[in-house]
Amino acid sequence: MTDEVLAAPQRSMYLLGGRRVQLRDLLEAKLLEPGARLRFRRRRVGVTHHAEVTPTGRVRLLPDGQEFPSPSRAAAVAAGVRAVDGWTAWIVVEISRPLDALRQELLDRAAATAVGGPREEAAELRVHERLREARKRAEDHRPEEFSVRELLSLWGAKDRGDQISRIEADLANHGLVTSPSFRKVTLDATVRLVVVSSDADEAPAASDGSVAAAVDDDDAAADDPIGLTVGNLASALGGLKFVAPNATFDEAITKMLLNDFSQLAVLNGPRNLRGAITWQSIAHARHADADAKLSDAIDADAVAVRYDKELIDVLPELQRTGFVFVRDQENVVAGIITTADVVQAYGEMAMPFFQIGELDRSLRRVIARNLGLDQVASLCHRPIRSFDQLSMGEYQRVLDDPGVWAGLGWPLDRSAFIERLDEIRQIRNDVMHFKPDPPPAGTIDKLRKLNSLLRQYGELA
Repeated sequence: MTDEVLAAPQRSMYLLGGRRVQLRDLLEAKLLEPGARLRFRRRRVGVTHHAEVTPTGRVRLLPDGQEFPSPSRAAAVAAGVRAVDGWTAWIVVEISRPLDALRQELLDRAAATAVGGPREEAAELRVHERLREARKRAEDHRPEEFSVRELLSLWGAKDRGDQISRIEADLANHGLVTSPSFRKVTLDATVRLVVVSSDADEAPAASDGSVAAAVDDDDAAADDPIGLTVGNLASALGGLKFVAPNATFDEAITKMLLNDFSQLAVLNGPRNLRGAITWQSIAHARHADADAKLSDAIDADAVAVRYDKELIDVLPELQRTGFVFVRDQENVVAGIITTADVVQAYGEMAMPFFQIGELDRSLRRVIARNLGLDQVASLCHRPIRSFDQLSMGEYQRVLDDPGVWAGLGWPLDRSAFIERLDEIRQIRNDVMHFKPDPPPAGTIDKLRKLNSLLRQYGELA
């Protein structure tokens, strides 16, 4: 082997830390040669696309010469679709292997040279081996199932915070996605690890954002919404009570009373929504005809939306009707969300903002009353023109100074106070990242108690 080949695995260790593999990595590892010819055959429509790899690791479509930084973007443009996994779609003609096989070889080579490394490398290796096994099971049509919470724990994460990009990159490097998308359901929802389809003509594969999250192209991933989705609400895919179109009023009313429902889906098969039964529709039907049947009370205007739809886009319909039914990744009508569910979700997100805002104002007021800007700037190690410029971490740094703390005259333990303030600082960072997950249990209580303490002692300072 040449020195360059031996050196390549050392550089590629960084890839196991959450960066998406790129073609230039394969070129530098001598797994791919500049000018290599690529073929993307779409058997279903009888079309074959051709391309070549440039010396800088770009994909040049032939014959038009368009160049793209990633295989997936090139494949999507060639096929005229929103997203397709180019790593599995493009075959290297000279060796009859997909780009994905070369990517896996690069990752395996890096893993083989990392045995016995530091703790961080050991964690990356565990993830790599775990995903390799998941890939094999997915290819054998035995996909592994996890709750989202269990999936995140493979990376040591407790929620979908700042590691989400790393997790998506590791999954993409192994040719895997979750079904449904793990970003768009609750932490306790069950997802399957499946392989990304290379068939650009399979519409369902791209419809829930899975492919866009898995492909290596930044533009495609950016198109995929990451705000609060319908599926992030607990009731969205939590199971659905329903009746058939030929059911009786007694059956519908009994199910509504037993479950304290105000509405009930009417299904003619798991994917065929006929409408909804509501207390209002029952009253209207029976008022118009004392002998009415349940079919006369069906509200055919009931709407079903996909689980990955942005919640904000559903608000007008919720305002109009008070509820919408939810379709899962397989288009099955699997749940329902109501106005009450949305109020709860946004309330869980808003409450920490209000509490953190009050805490920010209280801490700023305490510091401004007791210290000058020059003293604060010296403790923060940067110029400060206004107390409004201070961050939560700087509040913590200033108050942790023994001299400052003594000057406040609070009959409180500085270490315990600063420890709690550090917890709040981390909570604040999570909240400001607009994660789709509710705050951990006890978060609001911690914020309230610290605010209460500052209201009590802040006036003493």
